[in-house]
Amino acid sequence: MKLIHRFGYFGVGLFFGIVLLTFFLGGKKASCDYSPNARVLKNIKIKERKWSEESLSFFMDREIDTSYISEVLKNGDVDFNLSDTDAKPCNIYYVTGTRETEELEFRIQNCDSIATIQKVKIRAAE
Repeated sequence: MKLIHRFGYFGVGLFFGIVLLTFFLGGKKASCDYSPNARVLKNIKIKERKWSEESLSFFMDREIDTSYISEVLKNGDVDFNLSDTDAKPCNIYYVTGTRETEELEFRIQNCDSIATIQKVKIRAAE
């Protein structure tokens, strides 16, 4: 078999393989969240969120919309040095995000079906 025929067969097989993958995987909402930071944020994002009284009063005092937490969970950073990933019954994560000129730190209790924002504070400049 000539080399050009081999490339032809390879090209046809490659084409059909791509078409099949596009057909089967095209409608799925798959994501590639492989880093620990992205996995934790995605895990918190998909759960029902609850607010402690302390965190709600922080947002009301500073006139910040609570939907801001969605932005932080999309672009924030998890501080694993402060977080307690072995806490029982739920893990505790510290997530930081910036708002205008200030950096906010969220203490989030991540349980099986609920993520509770327990505390919010302005993080000191390092």
